[in-house]
Amino acid sequence: MLPGAVLVLLALGFSAVDQAAAERRLVYVTVLFRHGDRSPVKAYPTDPYQESAWPQGFGQLSQEGMRQHYNLGQFLRGRYKGFLNETYDRREVHVRSTDYDRTLMSAEANLAALYPPSGQQVFNPDLKWQPIPVHTVPQDQETLLSFPTDKCPRYKQLMAETEKSPEFVNMTTKYSDFMEMVHNKTGQLSTSVETVWSVYDTLFCESRHNLTAPAWVTEDVMDKLKILKDFAFQIMFDIYKHQEKCRLQGGVLLGEIVKNLSKRAEPNSNEPLKMMMLSAHDTTVVALQSSMSVFNGIQPPYASCHMIELYREDNGSMSVSMFYRNDSSLPEPYPVALPGCSQDCPLEDYIRITGPFIPDDLEKECQVPSAFNDKEVVVALAVSSALLIFLLVLITALLCRRKQPITSQGYRHVTNQEGLGGEYHS
Repeated sequence: MLPGAVLVLLALGFSAVDQAAAERRLVYVTVLFRHGDRSPVKAYPTDPYQESAWPQGFGQLSQEGMRQHYNLGQFLRGRYKGFLNETYDRREVHVRSTDYDRTLMSAEANLAALYPPSGQQVFNPDLKWQPIPVHTVPQDQETLLSFPTDKCPRYKQLMAETEKSPEFVNMTTKYSDFMEMVHNKTGQLSTSVETVWSVYDTLFCESRHNLTAPAWVTEDVMDKLKILKDFAFQIMFDIYKHQEKCRLQGGVLLGEIVKNLSKRAEPNSNEPLKMMMLSAHDTTVVALQSSMSVFNGIQPPYASCHMIELYREDNGSMSVSMFYRNDSSLPEPYPVALPGCSQDCPLEDYIRITGPFIPDDLEKECQVPSAFNDKEVVVALAVSSALLIFLLVLITALLCRRKQPITSQGYRHVTNQEGLGGEYHS
């Protein structure tokens, strides 16, 4: 048995730790999550389960997906108890979603658990739910949450170059026979590393909904499809020119998050917003994590959630802590440390480390590099054009001086001139 003095010292030590923890105050949080379980986005040509096999059609949130997000909402309510109001306050929370049924519905299921109505917010005693706004923009106007975007020519060029990288060539060579088999079995027009994920996704969705797979879909086939599917996620942002890819994609969202963190960290900030909730897709989560170099190389599961928390330390400084919940069976999410920083990363270091992955001018950076966009070449072309004009004027003047004048006897024959300056190159 420990002596009484030691017990007292231990008690004082635990008390000091609790007090220090209490002095570290959460100020603001961004949560980004993937939608819940859904039906396949599409079927392959020989698939026995076409769109009519799914109650709401392709790409729609299932009841299991609703339950997953209701559970995530309960988790968030418990995690941020004492930080967020017990009842919904529109000034504290802003919810943004992509304009897809499954992401909008996931956000709504999540909010149902995060803010169950009580007191004056109960408008129907038989309904433990209240409407909370979820904001969105049309899909063709989405620039913050939908990645990879197809509106960036430079990114398309980088992806074309990625296909020539050793990693891509090796993977394609290794699985070429397998992909040919998948092509023959599915009836797809073409099957590649980038497109094979859709076959895996369809088969995965069908298995989760207890639909019998075709005989050719063995466990080994699913394992290989999963490897190719995860590799397809990796080449989007990580493999080959990682930083530039991120600047053109997830860096856009990262820049918005950093801007909001900086704004909330201002000494005199009286901004009431405490949580930014973002409902999107697996590619959105991957794009953001890649832009911070914390992507684990595996497709984020349904209802996975990345949390970025801003704290005010007891000395008044600000720090950022990140967590990733990709396993609902665990009581706590995984802590995520930004490379080159501690788990509780000082805000100024967080901004410095992420800065190179945030675009300065996205429109300009998305342009495909061309010789005609190079300043020196443009100047050289201008000088060459000026010299050409000067030579043409000079030659014309010489010709006019050599030409004989017209007499009253009529026109005089003028012999052909030779060598009017020869060839020139612009």
